[in-house]
Amino acid sequence: MATIRRADVVWTGSLASGSGVVSAVSSGAFTQLPVTWASRTESPDGRTSPEELIAAAHASCFSMALSAGLGRLGKPPERLEVSAFVAFDKVDGGWRIASSALKVKGRVPGLDAAAFQEAAEAAKDNCPVSQALKGNLALSVEAVLES
Repeated sequence: MATIRRADVVWTGSLASGSGVVSAVSSGAFTQLPVTWASRTESPDGRTSPEELIAAAHASCFSMALSAGLGRLGKPPERLEVSAFVAFDKVDGGWRIASSALKVKGRVPGLDAAAFQEAAEAAKDNCPVSQALKGNLALSVEAVLES
């Protein structure tokens, strides 16, 4: 049976001058986060954007996938620090999400840098959020192993 998660948005006004609020209904983890067109294309000024929410989803999904992959190698990580940089840009005259670039710094005892990069690439290719994004935007990962 599928697991369903729900988020709700209430939007008022036009695209350029309007605003909305987004809430994580399933978890209650956040409510009434403000979102505007300007928070997507200019300065966030304390507001979120769909791209920031996608970045959060991608970073957290990737970290879980990488942790699982390293665990299957018998090298569970002590710590993973993951950032996702999601680009929203004008492409061919229209706005689109163009890329998600992952950066991971990890502490994994007994693993070398090449194996860490390989595990990071596999996690990037196979985490469920990457699978949803694949073919629609450029995906990349930069992995740095701490000693």
